[in-house]
Amino acid sequence: MNHIEKQNTVFTRENSSAQPGRTALSLSLMALFAALVAAGTFVSVPLPFTPVPVVLQNLFSLLAGLVLGPVLGGGAVGLYLLAGIIGVPVFAGATGGIARLLGPTGGFLIGYLLSALSAGLICGRPRQGTKLPLWRLILAVLTGLLVIYVPGLIRLRFALGSWAKALTGGLIPFVAGDALKGVLAVLIAPRLRRLVADKFSR
Repeated sequence: MNHIEKQNTVFTRENSSAQPGRTALSLSLMALFAALVAAGTFVSVPLPFTPVPVVLQNLFSLLAGLVLGPVLGGGAVGLYLLAGIIGVPVFAGATGGIARLLGPTGGFLIGYLLSALSAGLICGRPRQGTKLPLWRLILAVLTGLLVIYVPGLIRLRFALGSWAKALTGGLIPFVAGDALKGVLAVLIAPRLRRLVADKFSR
């Protein structure tokens, strides 16, 4: 066995031995962000003129994609949605069940998954030594927030009967708050990405 073959053998062994640890870390991060999205349900402020409450779930869903990338971030939000569908009280108002997903605000729940996937696709998986350009991070945040509204408003329009009511009840009251969440995401996502990248490099 020559020197190159020995190096390849060592690399293969090290890579295979590190794989279970990386898998465990991936699952742990998915579970952590799924729990964060679920925890956002306990910060829910109902508004008297709309079935859509003020929540933090959209922020945590966005961060899942920004920090973990599309696969793990989307998996985290998917895990959250699955828990809610089977009845765990993780949806807004500490409720659960498939009926909530099919209700007036169900479109926003689907939007959380789209948010994590789109933001993750734009940012990519965190890698050690790679700095995410600010413009890409801002684009990911804006896209991640906007795609929540697409299925959310479509579903709300059919529930309330008109686009005017859907926009009044599902968009206008939330723009300022979501803008603040977007700024917060831009500020904290880079540091969290570095932490995740460092963990995967070990």
